[in-house]
Parts: sequence; C-alpha cells; structure tokens
Amino acid sequence: MLTRYGTDVIIGVAITVIVLVVLALWSDEVLVRAVLFLIAGFLTVFSLNFFRDPDRMIDAGVGALNEVVISPADGKVVLIKEVEETEYLHSKAIMISIFMSPLNVHVNRIPATGVIEYLRYAQGKFLVASDEAAASENERQLIGLSTNGRKLLFNQVTGYVARRIVCKLNVGDSVKVGERFGMIKFGSRVDVYLPLGTKVLVKEGEITQAGTTVIAQWQNAR
Repeated sequence: MLTRYGTDVIIGVAITVIVLVVLALWSDEVLVRAVLFLIAGFLTVFSLNFFRDPDRMIDAGVGALNEVVISPADGKVVLIKEVEETEYLHSKAIMISIFMSPLNVHVNRIPATGVIEYLRYAQGKFLVASDEAAASENERQLIGLSTNGRKLLFNQVTGYVARRIVCKLNVGDSVKVGERFGMIKFGSRVDVYLPLGTKVLVKEGEITQAGTTVIAQWQNAR
C-alpha cells in the first residue's frame, strides 16, 4: 500500500516516467534508450519504496498501551540524552532521536493515545538530520500531546535532503496510538521528549518501527 501523503509526488513521478519511456521508444540510439529506461526504472522503484505504507499491528494490550510510548518513526535511535525542553514540557526531559534514512518507511504514527495540545512549525536550517544540532536548528514541526495526565513532545525534523513535512493534526484533535498523522519526505528524523523519570526501553543504535516498537514506559506504570 502507498501512502496518500505522497500522492502529489507519485503523480509527478508517474508523468515523468511516461515521458522518459516515450522518449526512449522514439530514440534510435541504443545507449540513449538504455539510459532513459534506467532512469525511469530507478524513479519508479525509488518512489514505490519510499512511499510504501505497510499496515502495522501493535502487540501490547489496551492496558499496556496506557503505560508505554510507541515509536513514531521507522529508523535508528541516534541519540538519547537529557535536555532542557522549553516548548511544551517546560522542564528537563529525555530526548530520543530517531533517524530515518531514505530507505525507511517515512509515514509517522502517534506515539500515545491522547489529545493534541500544542502545534508549532519552526522555520530553520537543513542540516544533515543525523547531526545533533538539527534538533534545534533545522526546520521542524513540534507536536505536544497530553496523554492520561502526562505530557510528551515529538518533533518532525527536516534533513539535508528532506524539505517537506506533512502533518495532518490540529490542536484539540483526539488521537490514538499507532494512527498515521503525516510524514517527512526524503530522509529525516523524529525527536521524542519525555519527562525525567520515564523509563527508556531503547538504546542508541537500536532499530525502531513506527507503531510497534515500545521506546519508553511511564514512571508510575505498574
């Protein structure tokens, strides 16, 4: 299944591929035809891979889901550190950064059931997404979520290649864990900020899967 968030790009790629194929068929030069077919094939495969949107099943039971935070993104945990979070939590927090390469699924999912209380789109730079400075300097979408009396912040962050963030949320929206809410196109990262004391269940270098990987457990969970 392909994500609806990539419809505009997929249509553009489809038109480009058709044009390339037509030009290849019209060309009498074997090398030119081969190159055009190669480019058309690459665009097709890359687009189908990048905009794939597999269904995901959350393993934890309903009760357990109230006690944990699920990864909002596919990728690799590149950083876990204590930071000062001034946007939504207004306190020290644990930041978990997940880097998505162009080969990962890029559809993002809600990390916990709750209500969207805060949204802000911040203009910024386009540093390489794996750079630690990208969390505060890159263009990004900040999302504050209230869940069962607790709060967490998660940010969609652009990268050197990624230049467009899709976020289909509004303040006041009631959301469920694992729901799709947007994506970042062409390589990026998602940062999750949790209150101090939250038990982190992933390590740097670990691979995560949006909607299924449990990344943390609330401190008063039993």
